[in-house]
Amino acid sequence: MRKLLTLIAVSLLAGTAAQAAPVDREAELARALQGRVAGEPVNCIDLHRIQSSRIINDTAILYDAGSVLYVNRPRNGADELDRRDTMVTRTMLSRLCDIDVVTMVEPGSGTMTGIVFLGEFVPYRRVRTGSVN
Repeated sequence: MRKLLTLIAVSLLAGTAAQAAPVDREAELARALQGRVAGEPVNCIDLHRIQSSRIINDTAILYDAGSVLYVNRPRNGADELDRRDTMVTRTMLSRLCDIDVVTMVEPGSGTMTGIVFLGEFVPYRRVRTGSVN
């Protein structure tokens, strides 16, 4: 019985420690951008070039355009970014711009969970490595 109680106590403490460990969102973003260098920010990106998008919780949205990753750090509402939610964007053009708004929606219920006001898009390109002769 004593071993069982000890095992339960250790399990509870381990679970609490895992929940208490802070997640470093900036480190997660840095890992996603590893080997890339930032370019000049742009106001809009062409939607037809975007292959996928990824949310870094409470921090940024990454738009993958093949050779370029665009990072958008929202002007407002970054704390609403949750990778479990679905991003819904309505645009009148074939471009996504820094004046657009993203609505965050819970996939199961369709309930709106937040509104995100986009900022500028910073392009990140791979660093070219090669010898100079």
